[in-house]
Amino acid sequence: MNKPTVSDYISLHFTIFMLGFTGIIGKLITIPTLSMVFYRTGLAAITMFFIIYLSNKAFKLSFQQAKPLLLTGGFIAIHWALFFGSARISNVSISLAGFATQALFTSIVEPLFLKRKIQALEVFLGLLAIIGIYVILRFEFNHLIGFLLGMASAVMSAFFSVFNAKLIQKHEAPTITLYEMIGACIGSFLLIPIIGYFLNEPINLNPTMMDWFWISILAIVFTVFPFSAMAHFLKKFSAFSINLSLNLETVYGIIIAYFVFGETEKMTVGFYIGTLIILLSVLIYPILKTKSTS
Repeated sequence: MNKPTVSDYISLHFTIFMLGFTGIIGKLITIPTLSMVFYRTGLAAITMFFIIYLSNKAFKLSFQQAKPLLLTGGFIAIHWALFFGSARISNVSISLAGFATQALFTSIVEPLFLKRKIQALEVFLGLLAIIGIYVILRFEFNHLIGFLLGMASAVMSAFFSVFNAKLIQKHEAPTITLYEMIGACIGSFLLIPIIGYFLNEPINLNPTMMDWFWISILAIVFTVFPFSAMAHFLKKFSAFSINLSLNLETVYGIIIAYFVFGETEKMTVGFYIGTLIILLSVLIYPILKTKSTS
């Protein structure tokens, strides 16, 4: 793994800022969550295909080579379904607060899959996140289901980040993005009737014109570029380090959501205290990491 430069850090945090818009855009789309994920990933896959094709880069893989990428795409489909579902049944702020626990889960998942020792620093930061979660749930218990869905999306995010950390050693970031978007598209399409049956809701695959507009923005601007960039960053950063930094998506998203949706995003003081505790780990991780390795 190459040492990240200042430019890498700037690019990482610009990408995270862009991701702060995804929950807001997702809430503006009227079709069911999985239908939105299906169209988002399908359009992202098509866009990625043309980008790779026009750049004359090789992208054809055998089924055996493509299979882990496609399966990882399935995790991405579930992650987005849970994330946007959380935002819809509660609000964007609650969804992002639940998602901010991904560093905690990554601190457990990454050592298991990459066969390295669990680091005390990462466990400490994970415990700090648990304190923040406890504070949030004490004050926002009426949003419990939405928060738990956000946490479940964080679990899926931890898994596919760790999987990508291994896949980036074998494939280029654009190729990974292409096949994972195909896998996510297929996965979400297969889940639509299953989830519809359990929720007793009709299948709706007919976006309005405004839906198509927002889906296109979500797929092309806020999926293709950030997702490819995140895969590339795994050459420079650990999955834990990236997911810890992704907690800043919560800050950006909550601020943006407040300006877009106004009073519906206003939470109790306890919510903001708990969220700040979770996000504190982003600020202290680089400091403690530097001291532990010096």
